[in-house]
Amino acid sequence: MKVRRGRTVRDLRRENRTAVLQRLYFDGPLSRFSLGPATGLSSGSVSNVVAELVAEGLVEEAGSVDSGGGRPRILVRISPRCGYVIGVDVGETRVRIELFDLALTELARVEKPLTGDRVGRNTRYDVGVVVGHLLDGIAEVLERAEIPLDLLLGVGIGVPGIVARTPDDGAVVHGQTIGWDAVPLERLLRESGLLPETVPYYIDNGAKTLGQAEMWFGAGRGAQSAVVVLFGSGVGACVVSDSMRPGRAVEWGHLTVRVRGRRCRCGAQGCLEAYAGAEALLQRWAEAGGHPPEGADEETALTAMLAAAYPEADAGAHGGAAVREADATALAVLEETAEYLGAGFSDLINLFQPERILVGGWAGLQLGARFLDSVRTHATSYALSYPASHVRIDLGTLGPDAVTVGAAILPLADFFARGGRARETGPQEPAPAWRASLQQRAAIPQRAAR
Repeated sequence: MKVRRGRTVRDLRRENRTAVLQRLYFDGPLSRFSLGPATGLSSGSVSNVVAELVAEGLVEEAGSVDSGGGRPRILVRISPRCGYVIGVDVGETRVRIELFDLALTELARVEKPLTGDRVGRNTRYDVGVVVGHLLDGIAEVLERAEIPLDLLLGVGIGVPGIVARTPDDGAVVHGQTIGWDAVPLERLLRESGLLPETVPYYIDNGAKTLGQAEMWFGAGRGAQSAVVVLFGSGVGACVVSDSMRPGRAVEWGHLTVRVRGRRCRCGAQGCLEAYAGAEALLQRWAEAGGHPPEGADEETALTAMLAAAYPEADAGAHGGAAVREADATALAVLEETAEYLGAGFSDLINLFQPERILVGGWAGLQLGARFLDSVRTHATSYALSYPASHVRIDLGTLGPDAVTVGAAILPLADFFARGGRARETGPQEPAPAWRASLQQRAAIPQRAAR
């Protein structure tokens, strides 16, 4: 049973600060006059909150605008350098670490190549190597930009797999496709002592961080519900039902699309990822008689496959256009993949009935640019007609590096939720009286047993 608790004066102040900070962040600079209707707060409340935020250095003046005959209205905005965030993408070919100010201007970037040990169909990544890359990269971007730790709001990290949380270990990663079984990633990072306890780590699924970025700044803006899908070596998705709140990561790539089908990296048969992830797509091309470039990484190999299937016109000797013949094998594999994706999208449409489905990730952007129209056609044919007629399927607009942006948003979103205040480390409130009573009651039989 969920009990609705009353809000205190402190809660109301925090909510007012949150409302002002969010509106200034997404729509600013704004005048105090404009902030009233935008937040639903009274003019007095807006003035008080803005005065507090200016005094704390979180908000600054940013020019003025005419007021239709009266005195010019002063504009205010969030100060970009009042805090900093780090976003990390733990991908399957590299680890990318980026440092941003609050305007999401990139101040420093580090990339660490990531190679794993091949075990059957899986590539297993050594936990110690990944943790070492994270710690080295975080230290390096902070040193390059000369950012003091007291201004670092947190480190957001997007990872492949399911992220659970425990009281002792914090974020624990269950990454079955990368050989991670209950890896206490947050504890391992915290034990290094690289960052003080006041700087939190926010660890979540990479598809979820991509979804957060697209909803705040990309193709999801204005939508109340969306599914953001991430295509890389594998396949994932994030379901969003509120544009301002974090979405929910779902293991869409491990939805069964073919009974007794191809063996997936997770060990099951017939998963969507066994047909649509970049790794599986290149394997299927080779198995069908295609010729992926030897020794190339996945991104280069997928580019070669698309070029073979969809050849561009080359300039001829006499100024004409000579078109190379399409690789029939590559084209057939890609066309079959479009149908598998359409079927997978239809499940998302039927289950969640979103306003939008957005395709992102380095592989998703490459594939979508070639055959998204075909995927839409298949999705519509497989889905129920009513929800299919109310969904829009588009590419994401933030590019292949959006996971790091989304990861950086995790500490930023928490900063806003706290009204721009530091994390509270004060004493905890006492437990409810019923808890102590029931604990005593449960202890009586144990004492009697002795």
